[in-house]
Amino acid sequence: MATAVREALAKVQRSAMHLEMRDSYMRDDPEFISWQEGYRYDPADRDSWWRSWLDVVVETTGRGVVMRRLRVVSEPLSDYVRYEYDGTFSNVAAGEEVRWLPRSRARGLLLPALDGWVMDEETVVLHHFSGEGQWTGPRMEVHHDPVLAAQYATAYEAAWERAVPHAEYRPS
Repeated sequence: MATAVREALAKVQRSAMHLEMRDSYMRDDPEFISWQEGYRYDPADRDSWWRSWLDVVVETTGRGVVMRRLRVVSEPLSDYVRYEYDGTFSNVAAGEEVRWLPRSRARGLLLPALDGWVMDEETVVLHHFSGEGQWTGPRMEVHHDPVLAAQYATAYEAAWERAVPHAEYRPS
C-alpha cells in the first residue's frame, strides 16, 4: 500500500527533506527487535539489508531529486537511534544525504513539533506518533501549503547547517 510519503516522492522534482526528532520509533518493529537480539546488517551482503524503501530512494534520487534526512538526537543515543545509526549506511548507499544533530548543538534553533517531510518547498507531510513512538491517527497529514513548507524548510536548513554528516558523526 502506498503511503503519503511514497506518493509525494513519486511527484517531487527538486528536493525532499525529512526531519526526524524522536528518540524512539516503532519499538515493536521486527527489524529493531532482531537488532536488539544481536543481528547486524552486513554491508558486504546487499541482499541482507536492501528493502523496498531503498528502491524508492534510488528512483527518486535517480531523477535528480536531492533527498536529505536530518536526525535530531539525544546523546547518549537511545537504543532505537543506535539501531538507526547502525543501518544508516543503507540509506546513504541508496542516495540519501544523512546528517545527525545532537540536541546539545541545537541551542537557539526553533524546530517544529512534528516530524515530517518537505517536498519541493510546497508540500509538507507530517507524521503523528504517540509518546512511545507508535503511529497514531491520522498517521500522516499532507498539506499543500507553501507557507507551512517554507516554515519547515527554514527550520530544517538552520538545523542542517549545524548537523554532522553521517560519515563524520560518532555517537557519544
